[in-house]
Amino acid sequence: MAKKSWKEKRDKVCDYEVKTTGKKFADIPEGASMLIATPKIVDEYIKQISFGNAKVIKTMRKDLAAEYHAEYTCPVTSGIFVRIAAEAANEELQEGKTLEDITPFWRIISPKDKAAGKLTFGKELLIEMREKESIS
Repeated sequence: MAKKSWKEKRDKVCDYEVKTTGKKFADIPEGASMLIATPKIVDEYIKQISFGNAKVIKTMRKDLAAEYHAEYTCPVTSGIFVRIAAEAANEELQEGKTLEDITPFWRIISPKDKAAGKLTFGKELLIEMREKESIS
């Protein structure tokens, strides 16, 4: 079976879940409600960040938890889904889409983030776009 593209992973139709944690998990206490978003939800969130602005994943997690009536958003899946959004955007760029037509992942991933080091295409575009938008 062929490996799924990042775009296929991003665009997969699936539902978000709000679960109650059975034990303490990362920064989430036992018994809290936790959103497990979807790659598409995270991708859409990143698309809402305006030119020249940046957010951190922790802020995204708080915003999504509030939007989906949960106390927290899962930190593990959030990081994975941010990477999926970035990798899918890079695939689209390679296929000829313009920077204006892809998800602006550089507005949520800082070159210092652990996620930046995991990108298959390196940090150059990330750094270049943050400079272009005057994001420090």
